[in-house]
Amino acid sequence: MPVSAAAVYSGVWQAAAEDAVVGRNMTYIARYEDTLLDIARRFGMGLAELRLANPGVDVWLPGEGTAIRLPSRFVLPETPRSGLVVNVAEMRVYYYPKGEAVVHTWPISIGRVGWETPLGETSIVRKKASPTWYPPESIREEAARSGDPLPRVVGPGPDNPLGSHALYLGFPQYLIHGTNKPFSIGMRVSHGCVRMYPEHIVELYELVKPGTPVTLVHQGVKAGWAGDNLYLEVHPEVGVPEEKKRPSMTEVVSSLVAATPASGEPMVLDWGRIEKALATANGIPVAVASRSTIAAAGKGESAN
Repeated sequence: MPVSAAAVYSGVWQAAAEDAVVGRNMTYIARYEDTLLDIARRFGMGLAELRLANPGVDVWLPGEGTAIRLPSRFVLPETPRSGLVVNVAEMRVYYYPKGEAVVHTWPISIGRVGWETPLGETSIVRKKASPTWYPPESIREEAARSGDPLPRVVGPGPDNPLGSHALYLGFPQYLIHGTNKPFSIGMRVSHGCVRMYPEHIVELYELVKPGTPVTLVHQGVKAGWAGDNLYLEVHPEVGVPEEKKRPSMTEVVSSLVAATPASGEPMVLDWGRIEKALATANGIPVAVASRSTIAAAGKGESAN
């Protein structure tokens, strides 16, 4: 589905209890002045996920008339649908409002190698507009070694790395916050905190309150049903050696098994598509089975 330059991506999708896949992929035709960074922010994407969806497209000069694939369809993480779910593997956060059949989703930045974003269950303990940053001593020491020393306190304003709003987690010294470097969204660049676009953190800040549960997971492989089709979504690991980038087939099989119908009906998988999704690892959900093939398998018929 083509979208215009004036289109605005809201990041809010219907998500009934039976929905495991939300959103829809779209296409944007680049203008001569566009960069992938501009397009990513305009349509609520992180840079890494946009580049994965558009291999070979130049970041700084996509070229007028180039069709840019907007990867805005998602298999929901395999977690309880409560509060905030941060999937560091795909660098994306999901928010499930209580009592509503919708999900909000935004791209994020996460901790770089050596400063990984923590995993586990916690909650928002407080939130603050115009936050003050007190750089931990470990970060100040690193900055000093690089020749760019940090003060002990950074007040609110354009030079504050926390941006305009911050959500403080139960994990000490870890936050979900805005940024004064919006082009960093969708990359592994932080000291473990979760960064969001300036406009997105404002949206999230208004939606949540202290006590909201936060679940941080690493799910590089996700599988789920949309109607009669089973979808597989595979993400590479960012910032690691090439041989470690792609998830294993074991992870893929485990995810597919978890999505197998509880009835125990036999399921015929398209292994060609599965292997291609794993080899490509571009974060785009791919249909790898359908209920019709399950029915055919149950009758002893072959599936094409």
